[in-house]
Amino acid sequence: MAQSELAQFQERFDYLTERPSSDHLAVNCPPEKLVEFTTALRDDFGYDMLIDVTAVDWDAQSPRFTGIYHLLSTTKHEYLRIAVACPDDIHPSLPSLTSVFAAANWHERETYDLMGIHYAGHPNLRRILMWDAYPYHPLRKDFPLAGIEVPLPAADVAEATQAKVIAAPMMGGPFVSSGDGTMDQTEPRARDESWTEERERPNDRAEKSESSTDLAR
Repeated sequence: MAQSELAQFQERFDYLTERPSSDHLAVNCPPEKLVEFTTALRDDFGYDMLIDVTAVDWDAQSPRFTGIYHLLSTTKHEYLRIAVACPDDIHPSLPSLTSVFAAANWHERETYDLMGIHYAGHPNLRRILMWDAYPYHPLRKDFPLAGIEVPLPAADVAEATQAKVIAAPMMGGPFVSSGDGTMDQTEPRARDESWTEERERPNDRAEKSESSTDLAR
């Protein structure tokens, strides 16, 4: 079914190319054709639900950013993945799909917030998780896993407390993934999750215990 539908797509939209995928049908689409293609998917091919909008930061590659869209046909019960490369690595931008799917509104705001991709034509493109003046995009590859220390967003609170938003302590790192199994089993996690700011690392407790024993002798 997927290959026959791909053939239909490519017959009508000669700018599409097949994208390697281990699960659902996936295609590459030029950014300037995205609105045209998704409108046709909605109206003519039954892909009536936008499931999510996300992106990949390839870091050292160019194009650096690729927008990823997942659509569902609620009648055919089939998914489609669309990948769209951002032409500009420094100021990545893609056309907004808010005119095609209302659900794109919040999805695009989240990807703009966390990845820094601008969605041209979005009616209210502002951050949805971080505060408006936050200077970074936390899901980019160059953003450290521990975070970056920044001033508190409320100037009066920062002045009164003399505090900052501190970076995470990287408890239990390094963070690793086995690479095998289901997503919930392979999500990167700390090798040792038995310690926190309140509970010391087990070997630290053991070393302190040994030191106390040596001192008692």
